[in-house]
Amino acid sequence: MPRCSQPRRCGLACSTSAPSDSCAPLTTSPTEEAEEWWGCRWCVIPVSLTYGTVGYEPVSFRNRGPNTRGEVTCPGGQDAVGLPYAVAAGPGLQGLYLLAPPQPPPEALPRHVGVMLDGNRRWARQRGAESAEGHRAGAENIAPFLGWCEESGIEVVTLWLLSTDNLNRPTAELEPLLRIIEQVVTDLAAARRWQVRVVGALDLLPEVTAQCLSDAAATTDGVDGLVVNVAIGYGGRREIADAVRSLLRSARERGQTLEELAATVTVEDIADHLYTRGQPDPDLVIRTSGEQRLGGFLLWQSAHSEFYFCEAYWPDFRQVDFLRALRAYAERERRFGT
Repeated sequence: MPRCSQPRRCGLACSTSAPSDSCAPLTTSPTEEAEEWWGCRWCVIPVSLTYGTVGYEPVSFRNRGPNTRGEVTCPGGQDAVGLPYAVAAGPGLQGLYLLAPPQPPPEALPRHVGVMLDGNRRWARQRGAESAEGHRAGAENIAPFLGWCEESGIEVVTLWLLSTDNLNRPTAELEPLLRIIEQVVTDLAAARRWQVRVVGALDLLPEVTAQCLSDAAATTDGVDGLVVNVAIGYGGRREIADAVRSLLRSARERGQTLEELAATVTVEDIADHLYTRGQPDPDLVIRTSGEQRLGGFLLWQSAHSEFYFCEAYWPDFRQVDFLRALRAYAERERRFGT
């Protein structure tokens, strides 16, 4: 059977009796742009899946008729990260069945995931857009990401939205970014799905921004849901310095001298004064955009964290990317420094 010569961005081939306009390059996940595949006789499609998809699960496409199991086979192929392919055959792609691996057991999943939402500006630059457009696109990906975390049973998520270093950006870029962050936190709180907590040096932010963030987070007190730390004006060194200051003030209030405190202070004492006190340390830290450095994110808490670096810019980070991170984490042997 002759192969279509039209290349796809996913790098996979489409076999048809003749090239056709239906063989358009795939730009996002296959399930999002499946209509582009109509007319293909044979299509090999990388699976984009959720944890709810276990075994053979039908995926229906709009106005294309019922799924027909006889038109679908799975050769057991694997992509680069172990997610299977599905092969659909027929005069038109009427349905696709996904063969998905079972989700890792709960004990193999992280309780706390930290995310460095990196690459918004580069995403915008690639498109010839202003930085604010990239930040807005990144903001739109936050709520879906939290939904994926809920589906996977994650308990705590920390999102690094703005570092202390970011506060040195030009005013023309920083002011729109602060407005976007204010709106994001307000929207997350208004959803009443998550416990939103603001972590960072709020005294470094404009007063109106700090008040907006604090007020929004306060409305989620008592919400029984995923804990979402939004790290704004956050720096790992600054957090440790603030923790030490808080510890010293607490000791003074108890009437302790510096000598007494120095003789008794423990690692746990300092941890009790961090922004994230009372929460488990992050098990998994994800950084998008291909950068492979921490930049001071959760500097104290991440001593024993596992790290996962993803090439996608944050606005392009998909659920399948998140699932790959979770699968990579589940396959690692954590030694906690031993």
